[in-house]
Order: sequence, then structure tokens, then C-alpha cells
Amino acid sequence: MKSVALLDYGSGNLHSAQRALARVGADVTVTSDPKIALAADGLVVPGVGAFAACMEGLLEVKGDRLIGQRLAGGRPVLGICVGMQIMFDRGVEFGVEADGCGEWPGTVERLQAEVLPHMGWNTVRAPEKSVLFDGIDVDTRFYFVHSYAVQKWEMPVGDTIAAPLLTWADHGGDFLAAVENGPLSATQFHPEKSGDAGAELLKNWVESL
Repeated sequence: MKSVALLDYGSGNLHSAQRALARVGADVTVTSDPKIALAADGLVVPGVGAFAACMEGLLEVKGDRLIGQRLAGGRPVLGICVGMQIMFDRGVEFGVEADGCGEWPGTVERLQAEVLPHMGWNTVRAPEKSVLFDGIDVDTRFYFVHSYAVQKWEMPVGDTIAAPLLTWADHGGDFLAAVENGPLSATQFHPEKSGDAGAELLKNWVESL
């Protein structure tokens, strides 16, 4: 059984995420203890609410350092919703800019849609060879709740490092729905609220640990 630490930093659907991960066979510990978070096979970083508030909570438990240490050692991390957004350089909400973890270049900005938040079920366009979406039908819908997202991928592609696998969705324009980049993966939607489809995605991630 794979051990998964669910990072508790004051922001996130901890109980629903814990249940969803346990459902697919993970041994889940909700924790802010750095030793447990570093030792687990996988670390999940949830996130609900505003970008700046999530970053404030993350910094209080030194979660940015935990994420960086794990990734430096090739140890898997999965960000969910705002937990995905804070992996980028910065977020801009209501004209206020806040720094993120900076694991990926890019800015989280308001979606260009007439109806916000983007709330409900939507399809995604996953790339070939995706681990997260392996075996999941192309017309499968996942559950989103957000008004902000990354709408442009800014990381340059080099010859020595495999290009990240990018999954896109549309709501008033394209935005990143998921990223798979070595040990760091993330989803803008909530797999823990996406029923069987979300369970299949989480199972794929847990089995890859």
C-alpha cells in the first residue's frame, strides 16, 4: 500500500480528499509534519479559496520548502485546484498580485468567460501518454469550481528534459486543466469530487508512486 501525505495548511477539502485517496487504496495521513510529508510515497497539496490566502497558509507550515525538497529528490507531488495554481510563479486576483511557489513559470489570472465561477462538469483534452488520464475516455467530465486559472504555458521546452504533458479545458477560452511534469502533477478540477472518473485518475497517480 502506497503512503500518501495530505498536506494540512488550513486550505483544502481534506476529508473528501482523504476519503477519495483511501478509496483507491492509499494509506493516507493528514499532516503538516514535515518529516511525515517528506517520507511519504506521495504528497497531495489541496487548495480552496484565494491564491494569496492559500500561499499564506502554505508558508506558515513551510509547505513551499516541503514541495521543493520533495521535487528535488524526484518525490511525487500532486496539487489540486488552488493547490495546482500555487505551483506557478504568481497569482493575480482583484488586482492583487501574490507570489506562488515558482515551480512553473506562469500567472494565474481571471478566466475570460461571461459566467463565473466556472462551476460544474466539463470535459478535458488530455495528451497521449498521460499517466493521470490513462484508460479514461476522452468524453469523461470532471468537476470544476474556479474563476481563475493559467491560460498560457510559459515553460520553454529544451532538448534534454522531456516536455511536460499538458491537459486543457475550455470555459470562455482555453485554460490548463492538468499538468504532468516529472514528479510534479496537478489538476485544476477536483478529482475527489469527480466521482468514478476522479477515482480512476487518483488511482492512476497512486499506482505510479
